[in-house]
Amino acid sequence: MHAYITGLSTFLPNAPVTNPEIENVLGLIGGRPSRAKELILKRNGITSRHYAIDPATGRQTHNNAQLTAEAVRRLAAGGKVDLNAIDLLACGTSSPDLLIPSHAAMVHGELGCAPCEIASTAGVCCSSINALKYAYTSVLAGASCRAVVTGSDLPSAAFHARRFQPQVEACGDKPFVLNFEQEFLRWMLSDGAAALVVERQPRPGTISLRIDWIDLISYAGQLETCMYGGGVKQDGAMRTWREETDLKSLHRRGYFNLTQDLEILMKNMIPVAFKQSVERIVARRELAGERIEWMLPHLSSLLFEQAVHDTAIAAGLIVPKERWFTNLAYKGNTGAASMFIILEELLSSGRVKDGDRIVCTIPESGRFAFGYIHLTAVAS
Repeated sequence: MHAYITGLSTFLPNAPVTNPEIENVLGLIGGRPSRAKELILKRNGITSRHYAIDPATGRQTHNNAQLTAEAVRRLAAGGKVDLNAIDLLACGTSSPDLLIPSHAAMVHGELGCAPCEIASTAGVCCSSINALKYAYTSVLAGASCRAVVTGSDLPSAAFHARRFQPQVEACGDKPFVLNFEQEFLRWMLSDGAAALVVERQPRPGTISLRIDWIDLISYAGQLETCMYGGGVKQDGAMRTWREETDLKSLHRRGYFNLTQDLEILMKNMIPVAFKQSVERIVARRELAGERIEWMLPHLSSLLFEQAVHDTAIAAGLIVPKERWFTNLAYKGNTGAASMFIILEELLSSGRVKDGDRIVCTIPESGRFAFGYIHLTAVAS
């Protein structure tokens, strides 16, 4: 038995936001323009992205469940799935709207479709890949005939200027300066959702993607926390918001500021975690670059593209740059939604042919993990 991706859809909210417009949408923290924005944007290579924010009012236009449900509805509108005929809804995100109920439960509620199994997977960018693996193994095991998988993120809710107002006020007459490790993410992450269908048979009359394997590898047992929200780091250890006895200080001390430990990131992401994981995958799966038509890397920033390429080549995954595909520059880094958004655009372009093999690489800097997917295009 096999499992196939038989349809994909995406939802990027509102009009694209270009670099000159970005601070008008996210707002000025403390009424002052960022001093680091231009440098960060120049390095990450992103020129436009989408936010679930009304640029005129600054109000949120969608929550995460609504973003995700819209991506799923587009699957149905495109004739790719009957929402009342799915067995499983698996949803991955790093930014759920609520602590309880789960993200998948809230998406199911938004859709209002028939009863089905639901599964929520947490994490950062690999959360959607975990959801896909759950659906893939469920279909292979015969537990599901038809599954819908989603990946979504809504970082703008954490990065709008109003979220930092308690910290601005705590500074009194002194100007508040956002930590560079938080500002780095503010100009890199954006909103989006994607959905796909996994079934036992390819869809007639179109290109489906057979899922050959999905591997996920965590290095949390070796490496310290790198990207986090809901806590503050103290000597490499995390103090969580639940441990804070003075609840008024949670915002003032930045417990809910999404933060990237850049020193830990640069030291470990590519030279340690990616190097080890790609060497492991090449050996385990006997990957050969000449047998791969498409390489789809989820890049958080184009700054890392050459280093990722060189590390993959050194490990034996020799895929020339002309066979790489990414849409980071104009669709942004949408976290858990990114890989599905990349895959949907490539498949919709008509460039994928019967028999083409696709390898997807997905990094996660939360505490360092990598996801790898091998797909084969099937025309029927």
